[in-house]
Amino acid sequence: MELRKANTADIEKEWLFQRSVPADDNGFLNEYCGISREDFDKALETVIAQSEGRELPGGWVPQTVYYLWDDDTIVGTFHFRHYLCESLIEGGGHIGYYIAPEFRGRGYAVRGLGMLLDEIRVDVSEDEIYLRVHRDNPASLRVMLRNGGYIHHGDEMCYYVRIKKQP
Repeated sequence: MELRKANTADIEKEWLFQRSVPADDNGFLNEYCGISREDFDKALETVIAQSEGRELPGGWVPQTVYYLWDDDTIVGTFHFRHYLCESLIEGGGHIGYYIAPEFRGRGYAVRGLGMLLDEIRVDVSEDEIYLRVHRDNPASLRVMLRNGGYIHHGDEMCYYVRIKKQP
């Protein structure tokens, strides 16, 4: 299993995966749901540029998109926001992720999040890595807790989880 940054070499499989992700799944938002292959070419260029801090809409921070591969199959995606702005502190935090339904319950999220944490810890300027999970998604909360997270606080809809930079 491996995490790969979004890239043009894997565009065909990235497109097939990305277009199948719902527009909103438990708070994971996907603006590329149902996207055409032609439109995905341009979208991928933008995704890669945004990971480098270019072509960012106002108020956005750089974000790197990773795909979680098991052999030759993409099973999920992880999004890493490089630093926090005010809206991310009480919002989505540093990381959002999605595992395709047919691969859920097999440990992919736990392993994928762990791999991403290992990859990004040195790049996070805050003392902790911020995540958010809907209260009605206990499986995702368990993934975060199994990776060293703790519930920092909550509101009526979400738990706000923190993971120490140093495990």
